[in-house]
Amino acid sequence: MLYEVSNNFSKCEPLEPTNLKKLGKQEKDFEELLRLNADIIGDEEETLMIVGQQVTNTAGGRTDLIAVDNEGNLVLIEIKRDKEDIVHRKEAFEFQAIRYAASLAAIQDEDEFILKIFAPYVEKHAVEFSDFPSNRDTADYARRKLHDFFLQNNVNAFNQKQRIILFASDYDEQTLSAVAWLCSNHLDISCCRALPYQQGDKVLLEIEQILPLDDYEDYYVSIRDTEPSAGRRERASGRTRQNLPKIDELLANGVVHENDILHAKGKSDETATLRADGTVLTKEGDVLSMQIWLKQVFGWSAVQTFAYAVHEPTGKTLFDLRAEYMRKKEAEQSAESV
Repeated sequence: MLYEVSNNFSKCEPLEPTNLKKLGKQEKDFEELLRLNADIIGDEEETLMIVGQQVTNTAGGRTDLIAVDNEGNLVLIEIKRDKEDIVHRKEAFEFQAIRYAASLAAIQDEDEFILKIFAPYVEKHAVEFSDFPSNRDTADYARRKLHDFFLQNNVNAFNQKQRIILFASDYDEQTLSAVAWLCSNHLDISCCRALPYQQGDKVLLEIEQILPLDDYEDYYVSIRDTEPSAGRRERASGRTRQNLPKIDELLANGVVHENDILHAKGKSDETATLRADGTVLTKEGDVLSMQIWLKQVFGWSAVQTFAYAVHEPTGKTLFDLRAEYMRKKEAEQSAESV
């Protein structure tokens, strides 16, 4: 639940969730939102570059979005507006995505991928690529863009496996049951939810990855029991991407400090100053989140923030500083429990 809090903290009103249909939004609106803000999909622990949109396979199936990740894998992002859209489909949401992912698995090499998927995407959205040449050879530009992405992310192999990310504002029980079973059987598929709330003329989105989890049985639909599940088990303890320390925790514990200088990995001239609230002040004078700053520097759709922000006072990435902080914290906790 999201709450609206008054300026003097004297009043707290719950905001009730709505859905995209009630907000007058179509599935294509949701798709465009995710395409332009892929850090919603990848969060700050993953690098993604959107490389395809509405790609048609030989059977006539049409994907929503395709990305490449920092391991060189193709990521299929399938989108449904609301739970109602999922339930009323003739074909199951997750099965549709599996069929599309299978068509991505058929791509044999980078050239095939560039000609069939990435170059058409670049051509369609050329105005969004600031370094796109005027005498454009789209395929050549797309090839250089992909190779730069691979070089920066130390990618050694292309499309060795495919991933599936489902995105909707809400899910029905049967879809979650099927995806939980697929996850537990080692298919790389996840469900993300973007639950909308309306606050006056603003729309707030609560983003949550609801699958995969540590324990899938809570999502299985029992054959014998037709009643809705009474609740979900508490997740197993341990670190996940969702509960890794964020920049505010590193600031609060003195791992990094306000006014420390950061630079983008491999680009020492691209610097920014860390602020007390975890944002950065760029050399152009803009106040941005680290994710937005690094997206602008590298031109990717989402960036592994901690891996690509170098802390100049120590010469280490925030990823390495965080790892040291976590090891120290775990050692202290172990010593206290003895």
